[in-house]
Amino acid sequence: MNKWKFAFFALAGTVLFAILLVVFLATRPVDGVNFAESSKDESEVKGNVLVVQTTTKELESISKKYLKDAGSPLPLDFTIGDDIKLSSTLKVFYTEIPISMNFDPIVDEKGNIILKQTGMNVGLLNIPPETTMKIMRDTVDFPSWITINPNKAEIYIDLSRINIASGSRIKAKELDLPKDKILLELIVPGE
Repeated sequence: MNKWKFAFFALAGTVLFAILLVVFLATRPVDGVNFAESSKDESEVKGNVLVVQTTTKELESISKKYLKDAGSPLPLDFTIGDDIKLSSTLKVFYTEIPISMNFDPIVDEKGNIILKQTGMNVGLLNIPPETTMKIMRDTVDFPSWITINPNKAEIYIDLSRINIASGSRIKAKELDLPKDKILLELIVPGE
């Protein structure tokens, strides 16, 4: 066999192997996620309770400020309307592919927020939500109070771990985005 045929088949085999490796890594099952423990136990949080009602636009502005204050800027943008939409771009082979994910917020029994994924767009590609969320979890440095759970296609926001002035804590009571009704409890420590 001549050396050019051998070089061609070697190159074709290498490219095929690389493509199969990328497909394998993108579709393999994701690892489990351990949620961080809340900073304060439910029974420890005592004090004066202030109930705050806000709108989706005000919550979006406040959320962006706390994410900015938490450390490194996130390479994604989000908007709050009838649902929560995260948008970003993924760079693949020098091409930027737009990614957007939609979430419905759910308030758990501890007053924390679970963002349950309801939709996703990755350019024109059909990528499983678990894979996209795993990539997001592994590539984005989120604050310690945000946990990405690719297996359940959700994001857990532990409000009890957000540092607010003078030891105050925040809990979500109601998040009704379509009606623009958001109720939060601000717990200010007593004397």
